[in-house]
Amino acid sequence: MRIRFYKHLQRLPVAFHERWGSGQLLSRSMSDLSLLRRWLAFGAMMLVVETVTVITGLVLMFTHSWILGLLYLLGSIPIAIKAYRFRNDYRAASRRSQDQAGDLATAVEESVHGIRVIKAFGRGPHVYEGFNAQAKSLQETEITKAKTLASFLLTVVAVPETILGIGLVIGLAQVANGTLSVGSLVAYFAIAAVIAGPVEGMGMLLGMTLSTKTALDRHFEVMDSINDIASPAQPQIPAERDGSVKLEHVRFAYPDTAGTHRPILADINLEIRPGETMALVGITGSGKSTLLNLVPRLHEATAGKVLVHGQDVKDWDLEQLRAEIAVAFEDTTLFSTSIRGNVLLGAPEHLDERQREALLAEALDVAQAQFAYALPDGVDTLIGEEGLSLSGGQRQRIALARAIAARPSVLVLDDPLSALDVRTEE
Repeated sequence: MRIRFYKHLQRLPVAFHERWGSGQLLSRSMSDLSLLRRWLAFGAMMLVVETVTVITGLVLMFTHSWILGLLYLLGSIPIAIKAYRFRNDYRAASRRSQDQAGDLATAVEESVHGIRVIKAFGRGPHVYEGFNAQAKSLQETEITKAKTLASFLLTVVAVPETILGIGLVIGLAQVANGTLSVGSLVAYFAIAAVIAGPVEGMGMLLGMTLSTKTALDRHFEVMDSINDIASPAQPQIPAERDGSVKLEHVRFAYPDTAGTHRPILADINLEIRPGETMALVGITGSGKSTLLNLVPRLHEATAGKVLVHGQDVKDWDLEQLRAEIAVAFEDTTLFSTSIRGNVLLGAPEHLDERQREALLAEALDVAQAQFAYALPDGVDTLIGEEGLSLSGGQRQRIALARAIAARPSVLVLDDPLSALDVRTEE
């Protein structure tokens, strides 16, 4: 399930990831599935064993005295009433707790990634206060869960004990008038002692089951998300890969603004011929990045057509389309691996080792990223999470080398040189 969850995340469109915090996705893939694993390994087995034990015990009680057996069985009525209220309250608290844990994980991740900004502005105490407030809120929710469970367990333990007290009085009266033997009375209480543990344990298992149900609901919230950007059932292959890009009457509006605001892009017509380099210039927020994201189908055009090699991108196999296009973003993202691994991330898979080395050298040379060879382990140097051990300009050069190493037919550059000096950029 965890592997399928991760695979599904990779397939979901960018719009989905823009709406979801990384901590929420992390908690669903790790904590929630760990709850399910514990329930399957322990809870489900104990639930079966304890249910069989209680039912067998009740049958034996009725065998010795149907009056005392019926009395013990009547004790399940107040427990069932309490269980109904407990289920609703505990599920709500459990869901709130797991959502808050996801938000807390997001806060930790953001503060770790943005630690340089936090330190530069001296906002450490402020960030701590925010985290402290979230942690205390989670703590209060967990205490509420514990109180709700404790209240239910009080009923589960107290009712059977009360029933046994009443049963003792009735049983002694039956022994006195000769309708019940001393041995049957002793057997009744011996059976009650045996099933007391399973009855109490079923209360704990109910709480565990409700938490697992909530975890499953959270898991399938993501798994049931529809991927509206996918390969067609019968993808087409363009007759000629000439490197042309064409937009015909393209319109785009983000889902939250469609129908209420003017679209980001409206009736865009653009043709980039094979071998041509074109720059799109506009003010901040004019839709340049959005337009570029339509080419590899990171976003889907609301209307109109985007053509690559003369074929509508909706008719392409998605993996083939993105193998034809390489993108270097302004917001540089590097991974916690070596420079070699980052640069060759999108390189053609059919290349042998010698060809990959040649491609790596060429990409670093074109991107003017020869500094990589001067690092302690050269191109095998691990650059740390998000490449924070490198300067902004170095990260952008590595990202540009990665786009070049993909050997694309169409190279899309979304202001990837903003951290470089003017001469290097030229």
